[in-house]
Amino acid sequence: MTENIKKHQEMGYDRSAGMFSPDGLLLQVEYAEKAVKLGSAVMGIVTCEGVVLIAYRKLISKLLVIDSFKKIFEVDSHILVTGSGVMSDGRRLIEESQLIAQKNMVEMQEPIDMLSLIKDIANVKQYYSQSGGLRPFGVKLLFAGIEENTPVLYETTPSGMYLRYLARAVGINSDKLNNDLDEQYKVNLSNKDAIKIGMKIFKDNFEKEFDIASFDVMSIDLKLNKKRYTAEEIKKIM
Repeated sequence: MTENIKKHQEMGYDRSAGMFSPDGLLLQVEYAEKAVKLGSAVMGIVTCEGVVLIAYRKLISKLLVIDSFKKIFEVDSHILVTGSGVMSDGRRLIEESQLIAQKNMVEMQEPIDMLSLIKDIANVKQYYSQSGGLRPFGVKLLFAGIEENTPVLYETTPSGMYLRYLARAVGINSDKLNNDLDEQYKVNLSNKDAIKIGMKIFKDNFEKEFDIASFDVMSIDLKLNKKRYTAEEIKKIM
């Protein structure tokens, strides 16, 4: 943490979500980004067949029922989501995105377009980053889905920004994960190719903690078929 930020903390610039520091920073948003950096890493990869999401789950007990601990969720028939950071915040936003999608289906009689959903969730995040008595959501979400027969991947940040990627990792050690994705990503990957590359990147960066059982892996294809992979299936792909 820089000396300027420490000085601004002492002056109280971090006590309000909507107060800018003299350096033009919203310190509560900076802290939320830090929370994301401490979260378990997740990754999304766009392929020629669809999109793959890979999420690391920290298994806290051997008695934990693994099937009850999911990190990837279905928002609508054509949209999946995962996230990193404070996942209690993430759960709240994921449930909000599901409600938005359901409301659109009831009112418009058609599935919601992804960009509209992303903008709505980004707007919620932005509101919480500027309002008194509230704090920013300490989570980044990766939305993966099919839009107009095209696989797409979006990231939403604690500040309320959203960006579209071909491949993206967020969470702990994400800088290194994204560097590896930059080097290894190809536009003609299949879903299984993406899983193989993604798992290799995780293994290279988290060798001591790497355990296939700790990963939640799910894909969606252009026909909107969704698949959650078992540890045995992941092992065969690798």
